[in-house]
Amino acid sequence: MAGDKKAKGKGKEEPDEKEAGEGQTEGAPEGDAAPKKKLSGRTIVLFIALPAVLAIGLGVAAAFYFGVFGTKDGKAAAEKAAKEAEEKVVFFDMPELLVNMTGGSDKAENMLKLSLSLELPNADATAKVQAAMPRIIDSAQVFLRELRLDDLQGSAGMLRLREELLRRIDAAVEPVEVRDVLFKEIIVQ
Repeated sequence: MAGDKKAKGKGKEEPDEKEAGEGQTEGAPEGDAAPKKKLSGRTIVLFIALPAVLAIGLGVAAAFYFGVFGTKDGKAAAEKAAKEAEEKVVFFDMPELLVNMTGGSDKAENMLKLSLSLELPNADATAKVQAAMPRIIDSAQVFLRELRLDDLQGSAGMLRLREELLRRIDAAVEPVEVRDVLFKEIIVQ
């Protein structure tokens, strides 16, 4: 009988384990087929908060870039542009310059013919530039006479010529600001 009790006991235990294991998962409440998971803090930060912060930051950066938030520098630049618009830029044509270039060691003489126009800030400056014209022509001719043909080659040579003429003309008409020197005609023979 003891053997029968063991056999009956084993027989009873096995069906109980099978009944407990069927249709249920461990740790799940009865009646639920799959457990629901809660969002963890890392998931919320990674997929919700971080993209939201980035979107807001990009929006603010775009607003600053397009000038939605007006700055003091922007207002000052707008006022300066308005003043410059009021002051009409004037172009003053200089007399033609014809110079014999003697610079360099070669015996060949080259002639340089220049027609220039000066950009001045307003019409009041033209009278002052006209009064200083002998000084401007003297300064320009002394400089141009020492040039060599190689000095005028390429766009870099033209840029250096423009900068040097602007510096010398600006010094000759000191209180007046000459904004730019424009080439109307350049002939080298």
